[in-house]
Amino acid sequence: MSDTAPGLETLDYRFAGYRPAGAFAPVLVGVVGSGNLEVLLEPVDSTECHVRIETSARGFGGIWAAVVEDFHSRHGLAGVRVSVHDMGATPAVVSLRLDQAVSALPGAAA
Repeated sequence: MSDTAPGLETLDYRFAGYRPAGAFAPVLVGVVGSGNLEVLLEPVDSTECHVRIETSARGFGGIWAAVVEDFHSRHGLAGVRVSVHDMGATPAVVSLRLDQAVSALPGAAA
């Protein structure tokens, strides 16, 4: 039997941003479903990037931390709330969806 409690796990991360995203309409990419996830980017009045993950794959906090730290080191967003709703996506799919969302922001490199 597993020591991991059933239900969703919520993980929160905050990073000091160095790339202000500016004003933008919320961006939603992906679909929550078996083995996938959705990513929602929303503007916030802050110099930080706040990432909240709600996942059905409990007990993988270390892997999530590595994925979001890599995301922030590459994008450094400020003034953005990132919401991730996960149903067991792999780290590669998570990174793909995060990058896909960022590419939809105004002023993103093509």
